[in-house]
This record gives sequence, structure tokens and C-alpha cells, in this order.
Amino acid sequence: MKKIEAIIKPFKLDEVKEALSAINIQGMTMMEVKGFGRQKGHTELYRGSEYVVDFIPKIKIELVVAESMVEKVVKVIEKTAWTGKIGDGKIFVSSIEETLRIRTGERGEIAL
Repeated sequence: MKKIEAIIKPFKLDEVKEALSAINIQGMTMMEVKGFGRQKGHTELYRGSEYVVDFIPKIKIELVVAESMVEKVVKVIEKTAWTGKIGDGKIFVSSIEETLRIRTGERGEIAL
């Protein structure tokens, strides 16, 4: 099993969610986060004063999938989150040793 974490632009969330649903991904966790990468924030104007926005609002999605689904899921996220502009985000893939469904006690991929 693998855990996929993706940091994407907020307005891409619904599109990514629908695309994942279309390939039978049944669950994910979403968090509103803030951060910066190469874009290093930006300046904005408020009531005539300029100020720096260091941390840009992003969405972090997390899902755990069977190893056989990893490439498909990563490609779907990459394709649907892409805008071609700086700040499109990142995708991280890491190994998961065990999964346990609390309600039933099921373990491993069946618990996904």
C-alpha cells in the first residue's frame, strides 16, 4: 500500500476529486493548508498599503491506495491539477506498512 499526498491549488479540488472518483477511488482526506515553494509568496495591495503574503493557501489531499493503483492515481492528479503556472503543487508517494479498519478489524488492502 502507498500513501499519496498532493498539494494543489484550491480551485482544482473539485476537478481532482471528480477525476479520482471516476477511477473508483473511494476515500480521501482534504485539508486547507498554507505554504510556499519557489513562488516565495507575493505582494498585495490593501487600502493603499502594500503587504507581503508569505504563505499561499493550498489544498492538501491524502489517500492510501493499493500499490497497483499508484501510477494511475498520480497521473490523474497530475493531469487534473495542472495549470502550467508556478504553484501547481507537488505529489508525494510513501509506503504504508499496515492499515486497520477500526469498525471491523479488517487489515491490509481490504481495509482501504
